[in-house]
Amino acid sequence: MSLGTLGTNANNSLTSIVWNPMSPVADVAAIQAAIMTQNAFQKIAPGAFSQSGRLAFPGRRGFILLQPGDYVGVDSHGWPVLVSNQAIAAAGSSWTHNP
Repeated sequence: MSLGTLGTNANNSLTSIVWNPMSPVADVAAIQAAIMTQNAFQKIAPGAFSQSGRLAFPGRRGFILLQPGDYVGVDSHGWPVLVSNQAIAAAGSSWTHNP
């Protein structure tokens, strides 16, 4: 597996991957398993992240289609965090990653 970390320059502790269509299935599955429903009985949110790059936010809050190079991370409560490839690569970016 090649999961890394993601966060601001002050704290890069989110489990994450750099998504592309060829991302290892095990890595996509690990992120999928970390995304949780946001209710009192937190459990894995089925279908929240897929190999196709579709990221569905828990609680029917919508979905985003990732572009190659986008980072998707998950916080300690199971909430997905997306950082675009341009935002993380920009000079002076406040984002840090460790692939």
